[in-house]
Formats: sequence, C-alpha cells, structure tokens
Amino acid sequence: MNPAPTSRRAALLEVARVFTRLGATAFGGPAAHVALMEDELVRRRGWVTRERFLDLLGAANLIPGPNSTELAIHLGYVRAGFPGLLVAGACFIVPAALMVGALAWAYARFGALPDVAAILAGVKPVVLVVVADALVRFARTVVLRPSFDARGKAGEAALVAVAIAATLLGANELLVLLGAGVLSALRVLRPPGLACVAAPALGAAATPLALATAPAAPATAAGLFAVFVKIGAVLYGSGYVLLAFLRADLVQRLGWLTDAQLLDAIAVGQVTPGPVFTTATFVGYLVAGPAGAAAATVGIFLPAFLLVALSGPLVPRLRASRGASAFLDGVNAASLALMAVVTFQLARDALASLPSVAIGAVAALLLVRYRVNSAWLVAGGAAAGWITAFVR
Repeated sequence: MNPAPTSRRAALLEVARVFTRLGATAFGGPAAHVALMEDELVRRRGWVTRERFLDLLGAANLIPGPNSTELAIHLGYVRAGFPGLLVAGACFIVPAALMVGALAWAYARFGALPDVAAILAGVKPVVLVVVADALVRFARTVVLRPSFDARGKAGEAALVAVAIAATLLGANELLVLLGAGVLSALRVLRPPGLACVAAPALGAAATPLALATAPAAPATAAGLFAVFVKIGAVLYGSGYVLLAFLRADLVQRLGWLTDAQLLDAIAVGQVTPGPVFTTATFVGYLVAGPAGAAAATVGIFLPAFLLVALSGPLVPRLRASRGASAFLDGVNAASLALMAVVTFQLARDALASLPSVAIGAVAALLLVRYRVNSAWLVAGGAAAGWITAFVR
C-alpha cells in the first residue's frame, strides 16, 4: 500500500487530480469505469486492497443510482474522508457534464450530433481488454479470498456461475445481488440469523422505491430537478433502464421531449467519457437551457452522494459481522457475475471487424506485457479508430 498523504489538503488534491482525469477519459460505461479505477487506485496507487475495493463495489451495487459514480464517491471517502467524498464525485462528474453540455449546445443550435462512430470503433476493443483484465483479477480475489477454505472457494465459484446464468436469463440485477448475498449467508447462518442480515438489506433496497413520482409541471429548472432527483433515488440498472424512466416521465407524462430527442440524449451519454447518467445534462439543456442542464445534473447525482454518505461508514462494520460479511461476499460474487455478462455483451459489439480485433490485440499486449496505463490505451484506441476510418 502507498503511504497516506501527509495532509488532508494533499489527499484532496490527489483525489481531485485522479478523478478529474478519470472523468475526462473513462469511456465505455460502468464496467469500464470500475476496471479503470481498479487499475489506477488498487494496482498503481494502492489506495485500498482489492478485497476492500470489491466490498465498496458491492455496496455501490446495492443502492440505486449510478454505480461507478458511487464507487468513485466511496473511494474518495476512504482516501480523504467526507471532503474526499464530495471532491471525488464532483471531479468524476463535472468533466463529462461539461462535454455533454457542449454537445447539447451544438445539438440545439445545429440539430444534429457530431459523428463519433470512428472514435468509438477504436475505443471499444481497448475498453474490452481493460475490463477483461480487471475481471480476471476480481475473479481471483472473489473466489480465492484468504478466509475461504477449499469448500468455501468451490461454493463461491458456484455462486458466481449461478449469478451469471440468472443474469443471462434476464433476472433483475438487484434480485441477483440480494439472492447471492442471502445464499452466501445461508452457508454460515441458520435461517433466524439470516433474517437479521437479509431484512435490513431488502428494506434499504425497497425504501427508495416508495418515493412518489414528481407531479406534472411546466418545463422549468425546478421541475427538472424534481424529476431527476426521483430518478436518481430509485433507478437500478444500465443506461437502457434510464431510457425507460426518462421516456415515461419526460416524453409520455410531461411531454417535454420527443422520442427522437431522448434517443439522441441516451446516445450522448453512452459515447462520452465519465458517468452515463450525464444524459441528464443533455436533457436538461434541451428542456430549459443552461439552468435546466445544471438542475438535471445536480438532481440525478444528488441521491448518490447522500446514499454513499449514509452507507459508506457501514461497510467496515459489515466485515466485522460473520453473517453480514458472508452476505457481502455473496454480493461481491454477484457483482463479478454482472461484470462478466457485460464483458461478454461488449465483446460481441467491440470485435466486429478485423481492425477492431487488431486494435484489441495490441491493447492486450501493451496492458498485460508492459502494464501501460489504461487511460493512454483508451486515447490510443480513439486515435487508431479515427485513423482507420480516415484511411478507408
């Protein structure tokens, strides 16, 4: 582990530098963000052990909101306390929000999005390699945890396999996480003790779902804030789940957007670096200009800061409890399974041509053999994709 910074100010500056760079370069969605954070903060800087990193990832997966952003917030808290929590989250979000805001301005002015297909064609195979590399390390940590005996390791491997199967069959990801936690806890607790572990987790997961939908309102910054606070407090899942929430509220109920505008907003969130939830910035700008962009961005990310601030200090205490620790082991196994499924889905799209396969192979060699920083690999992939398209 790296030595702790000599002062809180030094820690905050380090947190700000790291997450500003990640927020400006982390293409590929949540799975890629997790892999990039693991590469930078576990392997290179030693902020936390891989076991602690996985615990924080599992905790982030159990609460609603943007998981990779919540992981960034957790890591900022570990490194520099509550100020670090705020700085890490803000620095990870703001670069992407500014990029998306600029694209929203261009879209509103010119009525179209710039062509980014060539850049993405080069970025996708690199992201796949980075995610796959992290997945291998996560698998070793989850299954070969030192506290497990041979039977425990076999049980954890079986749990990962079951979670992968359930996810591929279309099971809700929250149910997969909770189910894996319960099954893991069953190995060390009797049913009465299990209820003490599962009930709070189920209650915590269900509580946000009881929040009321914001009533219909004029297209104002305040109305946008109310809509996006609700979405940020209840949403589990990918950008496609976000699409369903946004369509129900903004297209069907409020009529603030058209379906075409919404699809363009989701596309911008997918193709820019940083959190996918910066889709909110694009939507907010289209509905109410710069004030709307700011209100929507703050609204959708505010619950993440609050939920991490409430749940973050509990993670070490969970590890101190035998039953809760087993539950968290199960959640970590399910998190690994979810990431494995995302990697499989990404591979089908990322390796669709010979140039993309070649870019992926070069990236794999540079990462595995020479441990080139993943941010440089992503930048190189973007350049290679653009050059390949230009040569054609």
